[in-house]
Amino acid sequence: MKNIIIFFCLLICFSVQGQTNKNSECTNIYLIRHAEKDRTNKNNTNPHLNSLGIKRSLKWKEFFKNIDFDIIYSTNYNRTLETIKPFSEDGTKLVIYKPSKINYNKFISKNRGKTILVVGHSNTIPTFTNNILNKNIYNNIEDNNNSNLYVVSICDGTGSQNSLYFVE
Repeated sequence: MKNIIIFFCLLICFSVQGQTNKNSECTNIYLIRHAEKDRTNKNNTNPHLNSLGIKRSLKWKEFFKNIDFDIIYSTNYNRTLETIKPFSEDGTKLVIYKPSKINYNKFISKNRGKTILVVGHSNTIPTFTNNILNKNIYNNIEDNNNSNLYVVSICDGTGSQNSLYFVE
């Protein structure tokens, strides 16, 4: 079952990536929540990844190995930056963003025709996805879920989306 889900996810991602090659005006946006964080200190507002989170970050690296990101957007927290660390050190431009300060129309306009990864949090990634689609589709991610992937393709001003969930 896990292999079927992974195959389906790869098929969708390559389909979205293929659309970029056919039409340079398509923008492809992949959005993920950070990997599992260390929860041993409830007062720590900026925890690092735990061992499961480190493993997940390596899984994301493997999953995204055939996608050439133009830009990676991340919040400025240990857990988000550590999630992308295994695959962001290849020279891909990294932009630190504040979810409360994003102008989504400018984000779309500025990134037209690019392939982008956005890394955030359980309450920011669904909101980000909803705002770039200009639709209210997704709710906050469950706290114990660090494996959602949202894929949005915007071509000719029209957005289409897929929401995927990876089983452990």
